[in-house]
Amino acid sequence: MATRQQARSAVVGLLYAYDLGNETIANFFDEILEEQKIRNKQRDFSSELFKGTIDNLDMLDAELKKHLSSWDMDSIGKVEKAIMRLGAYEIMIAGTDRAIIINECVELAKNLADDKSPAFINGVLDSIGKEPKTTSDEEE
Repeated sequence: MATRQQARSAVVGLLYAYDLGNETIANFFDEILEEQKIRNKQRDFSSELFKGTIDNLDMLDAELKKHLSSWDMDSIGKVEKAIMRLGAYEIMIAGTDRAIIINECVELAKNLADDKSPAFINGVLDSIGKEPKTTSDEEE
């Protein structure tokens, strides 16, 4: 059975493909997850993460931009961007514990991105997680 880490890794791959302009990648969601043996609860988890991230992409990108200091979204690698979007979604919308998701995203960065990415992603997601909740967040 696949782990949540493997499910998140698959979602990062899907978000990466989506960011490259393959907006039809969602049509192949089931086949891609089946190839990676992500089934049952982890497939549902992956689906929630992928669809939730895509549905909230503009808001997530706006939030990420606020925390990038001297960077802009276009200068960030697409893998790093996919990891940060997923992390921001889980922290801000899915309500995953900040420490857990930051650790998960740092591990994804260690496996999928370059050597400087884990620290960069950690810093951005940590600053997002420290933001006070808005009224709409508290109502959910």
